[in-house]
Amino acid sequence: MTQIGFDDEEDDVPEWADRIKANVAGEVRRRRKEMGWSAQDLADRCERLGHPIPRNVIANMESGRRASLPLVDVMVLAAALETYPVCLIFPVGYVDRTQELPFQDLVPTWDALRRFTGEEEVPGYDAGLVPDFEHHASLVQTALAALDEEERARFAAKTATSRAQQEEAERKRTQYADQAISAKYSLRHLRRRLREDGATPPDLPPALGDVDPPEADADTTPEERL
Repeated sequence: MTQIGFDDEEDDVPEWADRIKANVAGEVRRRRKEMGWSAQDLADRCERLGHPIPRNVIANMESGRRASLPLVDVMVLAAALETYPVCLIFPVGYVDRTQELPFQDLVPTWDALRRFTGEEEVPGYDAGLVPDFEHHASLVQTALAALDEEERARFAAKTATSRAQQEEAERKRTQYADQAISAKYSLRHLRRRLREDGATPPDLPPALGDVDPPEADADTTPEERL
């Protein structure tokens, strides 16, 4: 892709846009060749995913002749190439430095990717409900692990060959049961707060179907609650 001189401040905005398109085009071409695909192979894969991107469009993009690059195309191209959209926009390891926004200096591509995904916090930026959903995922994992260990301890208590082994197994069972209850309690309150904020909490696995109070599921069938 032909680039405008990087020192020409007057052309900073189109240069930034061209740089991002070049990042995507270069990584699409690299991954396509890595997978041994032709441009037609990639076009066929996009069509099977439900969003056709013709072979000539892909060829024009890779050669820098395509004027625009819709977000939906980036999403489908990433899925077709079995990668993440952000990895096309910020190809870590293949593009050393890039621009995050117009009029900004070049930064390491790794730093740009981490800020794009929210992994690296930016002072003053609102992360929305992402931290809440991350906390929710952590609580779910904790609760499921505790339930699994509680079941293991229950089995160990039943099959213990001595009183000491049985008591130790019962102690562990109680400990894990308490951990599961604590995680479920925190989940229930987090999910209630999300609903009060007008958000929809993530789905729960069947093993945690008792986390939500009955009133939260009053309008759903048992099958829907699972």
